[in-house]
Amino acid sequence: MHKTLRIAAATAACAIAGTALYGAGAATAGQRTANSTHEPYNIGVLVKDIDTYYGTHADSDGVYQASPDSPYAKDLAAIDRAAERYIDKAARKAHHRGEKPAVVFDIDDTLLLSLDYEKRYNYTYNPATWNDYVNRADRPAVFGSPELVRYARSKGVAVFYNSGLSESQRAGAVENLKKIGADVNLDAGHMFLKDKDNPPAYLAGCATPGTWNCTTVQFKSGTRKHIEHDLGYEIIANFGDQYSDLDGGHADRTYKLPNPTYFVS
Repeated sequence: MHKTLRIAAATAACAIAGTALYGAGAATAGQRTANSTHEPYNIGVLVKDIDTYYGTHADSDGVYQASPDSPYAKDLAAIDRAAERYIDKAARKAHHRGEKPAVVFDIDDTLLLSLDYEKRYNYTYNPATWNDYVNRADRPAVFGSPELVRYARSKGVAVFYNSGLSESQRAGAVENLKKIGADVNLDAGHMFLKDKDNPPAYLAGCATPGTWNCTTVQFKSGTRKHIEHDLGYEIIANFGDQYSDLDGGHADRTYKLPNPTYFVS
């Protein structure tokens, strides 16, 4: 997962330059793109707002957690309720038409919460520390996500995963999803991760062995197209915390989960 526009990168820039810089601008959960057309939001205030939104607190082991009573949790609960109603109706219609309904989930901050990493590393991204964090396989669930995965399965809906994690992080992702109770279709035929060394043929337009030029949207929409056109499923819903998880079509409905800590274009 390559993360851009992290607020701590800007914090470091401010400390060095002594100015109120924020990269190319902040992208909140309600923004589709970043911008710098006006004075950016104050970083210190933004961090406090993020902590308030998540109800951020350190548990007895010093791990940063979100509160189940937070505005974040309440927003997720509302999304999950609406999604369950829709999945129930859409699945019945698909089955009636003889289709194979499917749902697609991103993983990072859609199923597995990385708040502790964000806080611990001051909202910066480093490939080595991120890889270690993912492979520890101890991230908590995004509230309601395991239940939503199991709900889809209970309605006869195939569950797929479409993540920017790399093939080298597959074992950690699978172990972590099992731990949180999202133990549904965790095989390689249902979990699609980035394989830059040996990209699949359906991404030939932007990736060849050893050469990866796919944007996030190309990778994720191309994978959804593969699920529909090659595997024969009808994707009734697609879930992600970034708009780049959702753009590009090949899903009847999309659900944007809140994430104010980073923005992936």
